[in-house]
Amino acid sequence: MQRSLLPRNSANKAFLGSQEGRLDSSPCIGGVNQQQIEDDMLLSGKTAVLSGAGNVEGIGFATAKAFVEAGARVLLVDINEAELAGAAERLGDAAVYVCADVRSEDSVRTVFDRVRSEFGRLDILLNNAGITQPRKTVDITRDDYDAIMDVNLRGTLIMTQQALPLMAAGASIICIASIAAQRGGGLMGGPHYAASKGGVASLVKAIARDVSPAGIRINSVNPGVIMSKMTRDFYTDEITAKVLPTIPMGRFGEPSDVASACVFLASDLSSYITGSAIDVNGGMHMN
Repeated sequence: MQRSLLPRNSANKAFLGSQEGRLDSSPCIGGVNQQQIEDDMLLSGKTAVLSGAGNVEGIGFATAKAFVEAGARVLLVDINEAELAGAAERLGDAAVYVCADVRSEDSVRTVFDRVRSEFGRLDILLNNAGITQPRKTVDITRDDYDAIMDVNLRGTLIMTQQALPLMAAGASIICIASIAAQRGGGLMGGPHYAASKGGVASLVKAIARDVSPAGIRINSVNPGVIMSKMTRDFYTDEITAKVLPTIPMGRFGEPSDVASACVFLASDLSSYITGSAIDVNGGMHMN
């Protein structure tokens, strides 16, 4: 069952009410006014849609959590409704969700119909929905190719197309690409996965030329090896022993590492950045 999102002022009242007797008598915390804390949050008052956000071990959920902690209201999108419901529950009253398939224009339309009714506008879009397949070149079937391209590349385009009419100057679109597109794969996904993420990177630059004159920014993030549900099982002790020494920072990434970059790109701190990419890979690949 989908949960209605409290208006931000109502959410604040609910929070303050739960702290009655403490905050009411002490409007300042450490000499800083509570309202000032909220005003200083990077995404205070902003609204966001995040695809691929149902898996609580993944980049999408980690970014949703970071957005909420920075003051945003979020709408989570994924194809698995059971996972979505659990993810939204973890985030509390700042989150709602819509189960949708990013490959389908009709399905995605339900997402942005909900945005109109809940938010009235959209400030941030995170295109994170994606799949991968470990395939050798000669083993990639047409169905394999179509599955990867439909979710990773077509899904990014469809979500962006339907988000733009709800966006105004100052809005930000963030697309998750991959180190695989930069170094020609070779980690987990097959060549068709690398190609799909290369397509995302190129799409971002082309869309930036189209929408940036209206004050809308679009950028990509290239994660390296990020330990999530999708990668954890693949990186056996043997594979880890081979890959980890190639990362100068000496560790694999966590979803929160990518989320931090997304918060920056979603915020006004990146107001003059568009058509660009941030690498989050511990130095594994350097341009």
